[in-house]
Amino acid sequence: MPTLFSRILEGELPGRFVWQEPEVAAFLSIAPLTPGHTLVVPRRELDQWTDADGELLARCMTVAQAIGRGVKRAWDAPRAGLVIAGFEVPHLHIHVAPAWGMGDLDFSGTEVEKDEAALDEAAVRLRGALRELGFGAHVPAQT
Repeated sequence: MPTLFSRILEGELPGRFVWQEPEVAAFLSIAPLTPGHTLVVPRRELDQWTDADGELLARCMTVAQAIGRGVKRAWDAPRAGLVIAGFEVPHLHIHVAPAWGMGDLDFSGTEVEKDEAALDEAAVRLRGALRELGFGAHVPAQT
């Protein structure tokens, strides 16, 4: 049975994509820790990061680093937080979010964002920052 993330990657469910490539994609979290919270997800279904081969994990981390640079720029954040937890969806995913302190990486208070416009604006903002940083080849026009 396909995971929730596989269904998003296949276009069966909506996603606000900020990065697309053959092996890895990134889209905004619908329950953001902070505005711009992005999930870096391999297209191949793997339950945990420890299940990934070194090459795929390295590619995921390279994309996460680019997303991290983008969220720092887009939100003028001092740090980009990165978390690999994997409890929410059984499909390897890396959380990347702009962070101003450790509290910004606390998942216990997250809720689904009800303001669709806020998520849309965050996607536009992050895509713009990624293009400014030279990653335009991987940044979709929208979606």
